[in-house]
Amino acid sequence: MKSILSIALVAISYFASAQSGDAGQTTTILTNATVIDGTGKPAMPNTAIIIKGDKIVSVTRGKIAVPGGAIQIDMTGKYILPSLIDCHSHVGNLKGTTTTGDNYTPENVRHQLLRFQDYGVSAILSMGTEQSIGVALRDSSLAGKIPGAAFYSALFGFGVKGAMPPESMGMTHVYRPQSAQEAAGMVQQLARYHPQVVKIWVDDFYGQYKKDQVMQPAVYTAIIREAHKHGLRVAAHLYYLSDARRLIDAGIDIIAHSIRDSVIDDALVAKMKKKKITYIPTLSLDDFAYAYEGTPDWLNDPFFQNALEPGVYDMITSASYKEKIGKSSVTAQEKEALPKALANLLKIYQAGIPVALGTDAGASPIRAQGFAEHMEMALMVQAGLTPMQVLQISTHNGAVLLHIDKDKGTLEPGKKADLLILEKDPLQDIRNTRTIYAVWKGGVKVSDGPVSH
Repeated sequence: MKSILSIALVAISYFASAQSGDAGQTTTILTNATVIDGTGKPAMPNTAIIIKGDKIVSVTRGKIAVPGGAIQIDMTGKYILPSLIDCHSHVGNLKGTTTTGDNYTPENVRHQLLRFQDYGVSAILSMGTEQSIGVALRDSSLAGKIPGAAFYSALFGFGVKGAMPPESMGMTHVYRPQSAQEAAGMVQQLARYHPQVVKIWVDDFYGQYKKDQVMQPAVYTAIIREAHKHGLRVAAHLYYLSDARRLIDAGIDIIAHSIRDSVIDDALVAKMKKKKITYIPTLSLDDFAYAYEGTPDWLNDPFFQNALEPGVYDMITSASYKEKIGKSSVTAQEKEALPKALANLLKIYQAGIPVALGTDAGASPIRAQGFAEHMEMALMVQAGLTPMQVLQISTHNGAVLLHIDKDKGTLEPGKKADLLILEKDPLQDIRNTRTIYAVWKGGVKVSDGPVSH
């Protein structure tokens, strides 16, 4: 009894010191795993990851020399990859079956960052829908003072007065300039808060707004020009190929949703590559829009259900909701949009244009934070990419987009030990990313995967 108690006390002391950042000299070795390191290189069976403090010391196949005092953990049968990075998501405004600015509290943001982490997501880029307290929350998260996924953000995006993005969905702190001059001044204000990117909304919300209610080229050109003066990249919410053409010519850096009204032409693909544009397809956004009209195969999977806010499952399975989806004109548009989005992703990826994982999770109750990332990866495979390519997109490419690839995104010496550990091989079936055994952050296990909320 005494020896068991001593072991327990040592373990408690180790994990407490690690969480507080004092485990700098502790060496942990994860042995006998299959490692998928995020670089695109073949999986490495029978491999050990040596971690000292919060960083990876080595990733070594076969026999290793075990440092004195090291903690060894057998990972036989497990698959270890870098934790995921979602480069288009939202936090704070979602609560229950509502998305409003009133929901945006520090407690709600923290809760959602932990949910992302439970699903193996170690970093998110929230795309321009923060409330005032969001700046401090972002800064606290990146300083390591808030647990959960690291919170990067565009902070306060740019839309149109009385139109996109709808204030009724909680987008109440978005800049809405009415001239190029006003837009430039607002970018100057935003730049003081050092957003990771600048977000603009350039579409008509599935035809719900008229042409004079969408952001005009003179305004978004001024935003892009002023953002670049401050060293900031601009990401565009868009839908139409015609808008993509104009935005690319205006100097956009990131296309934050799929082009979905038609298949992109070779000339524009070449221009995107030349201009080094990053593409975030958010395929799951389109699938979620009409999936609940029927009964998707994951509807009753606890892995999905545990990602939902209270009340959402009852909402999406109700006869009235199914009827609403069936009658909506947007549903028909989304059903036509997804095949085009899949085709465009494959064409863009094969051309060598950088692609990053993004989901738009958290922008509405039906886009489940945490589950959406795993759904997105399955849709990318459906588009024609291999599981290995998708895993690289979802880890390394996201780190590159966020300019954090020196520390995150791959399992290599010197990088943070942010790990997603799986029970089954994701290279055999990308849906095996849902078999989460554990999530590690900075060399410490922080989650056993998603649980009921």
